[in-house]
Amino acid sequence: MSNLVLDVKNLDVTYPAAGFGKKPFKALHNINIQVGQAETLGLVGESGSGKTTLGRAILGLAPVSAGTIEFLGKDISHATRKDRRALSRDLQVVFQDPYTSLNPSMEIGQILAEPLQIQGLGEAEAKRRIAELLDQVGLPSDALNRLPREFSGGQRQRVAIARALALSPKLIVCDEPVSALDLTTQARILDLFLQIQKDTGVSYLFVSHDLDVVRHISHRVAVMYKGEIVEQGPSAQVTVNPTHPYTQRLLMASPVPDPDRQEKRRVERKHLLEQQARELQSQG
Repeated sequence: MSNLVLDVKNLDVTYPAAGFGKKPFKALHNINIQVGQAETLGLVGESGSGKTTLGRAILGLAPVSAGTIEFLGKDISHATRKDRRALSRDLQVVFQDPYTSLNPSMEIGQILAEPLQIQGLGEAEAKRRIAELLDQVGLPSDALNRLPREFSGGQRQRVAIARALALSPKLIVCDEPVSALDLTTQARILDLFLQIQKDTGVSYLFVSHDLDVVRHISHRVAVMYKGEIVEQGPSAQVTVNPTHPYTQRLLMASPVPDPDRQEKRRVERKHLLEQQARELQSQG
């Protein structure tokens, strides 16, 4: 893939033993993913599959025990704290809960100014950039003097997205950024992500447990199960006609609005589980 932004090769993440006599815990094993310029890779899996751990490893928040993480052609697997501060210009994150990710005692203008000031922008330039950001995420200019608690969940997530965009990053790790929102607000925020990517060329690693969400926003999808990538490919293929049994189960578990289709999907999922159980017994 040309114009690579992120290239993860043979990545392992192992946490030290939690107590005396216990073994270290390998959270990720032999992970290989790539994200190109202006591309979205959807990372999907159930809770505990390791998808958030992968995002944290890329951000330097989880211990890399083997393999490499290359960002813009540079190995950042074991980047120092100083290196990470420099990386923040090009590598950002949007977390799941927009309220806890924002300082409740700071006004929105202060929240958006903080990363700009750290990077040394002057006051006039910072004000101009903040006005651009508010417009970009669809927030009114009077939001600057308000606190996070004065906004709805969707509006707070727009603030979090604006903060991530402040330094015009090349990649944003989106860790379940719409799972705490209602369905209507989810759709609006997903459309906002798509429009921002179209306007700026930013890349996303989009972490979610919801196949419908990653289908809507992703160019390619990687499916995680028990710390490994079990299936990877174009979004239309993986989210509609998956080949791996685990992805098939995820698809069958995804609700649909039509009651008849939902009942059919429930029956199909039951048959799939029974078939896989028989195969496991025959192998044993």
